Amino acid sequence: MTVVGDMWSNIRKYLESHPERLRVARVLVENGLSVKNGKVFLNEIEIPPVRVARVAGVDRRTVKETLVAIKANRELKLIFEGIRCAGLSLKEVAKHLNLGVIEITPVDARMPGILAGSALILSRNGLSIRQAIVDDPELSPEPKLTLIVEKKVPGELISELLKVKGVEKISVY
Repeated sequence: MTVVGDMWSNIRKYLESHPERLRVARVLVENGLSVKNGKVFLNEIEIPPVRVARVAGVDRRTVKETLVAIKANRELKLIFEGIRCAGLSLKEVAKHLNLGVIEITPVDARMPGILAGSALILSRNGLSIRQAIVDDPELSPEPKLTLIVEKKVPGELISELLKVKGVEKISVY
């Protein structure tokens, strides 16, 4: 289980017969919430099951059943105990911090080299990446690569970034 896609396939394998539990699991994964000793955590902060239930659109009992199922299954337990929240995304505050944001829509998010090619272009042009956020294609219907860079991105880099193999569209903020 070295990639998130494999991770999600394993989760789905064990929970697909219970769609509501699968929704709970998706909320946990998408929000970086772990499960330890039958409880939900955001890193070290315990999250009440009722909060997870609201977001997943299920009742609290379903969340509790999902937590029991996770605890009872060795593979699920290992996955969910190891999840950690990645933390702050600078995307929403980039403008206020005078940072540049590049949002890359891939032709196929599974294609290798998009991040590397983009990073190389930025580096060659003296721009340092402060943060890179990659949406998982298994979890996001329209996955994107978002790069937060140390300053506003010059417009002439857009055409260069569009030449990276696998890049379909570029948005700069």
